[in-house]
Amino acid sequence: MVMREFEPSLTEYAVLGLLAGGPTHGFAISRTLQPDTEIGRVITVRRPLVYRALDRLVDAGLAEPAHTEPGAAGPNRVIHRLTRAGRRRLDLWLASPVSHVRDMRIEFQLKLALLQRLGRSPLQLVIAQRETLDPTLAALEVSSSDTADHLELWRRHNALAADTYLESLERHYSG
Repeated sequence: MVMREFEPSLTEYAVLGLLAGGPTHGFAISRTLQPDTEIGRVITVRRPLVYRALDRLVDAGLAEPAHTEPGAAGPNRVIHRLTRAGRRRLDLWLASPVSHVRDMRIEFQLKLALLQRLGRSPLQLVIAQRETLDPTLAALEVSSSDTADHLELWRRHNALAADTYLESLERHYSG
């Protein structure tokens, strides 16, 4: 049987990104992933899924329990932190553009939000994302704009909007 390398889900990357800010516990992470928070506006994660993500990240060697502390009104809290492997995996993911325009809605936005939270400039990611989408945009320019295919028209408009958005981001982060 061939073992595949563990590839974190978006929820797991969100948890890794929050652990990169310093050791913390699952309850605090779940509060940061509520719908009314900066990260939660991008991806909302319920508490049980945060704890499941922490368990999977620990099993994969990307996070580890650091210590426990008394809970405010319940059981002891396990404080988790990133491992070196976790930091490397997160840094690689944060620097990697998404492959498709459709992935810009959540994955790319999550990367931007985490980079901002960590005090890092997203400029290199934005530039890489524009370069990644260039072939898609070039292909759309070649195809006819008078298509009757509603799906093709939807894709074209989304790609053009994504390009305009990335251009604006690049100008913003370039200073």
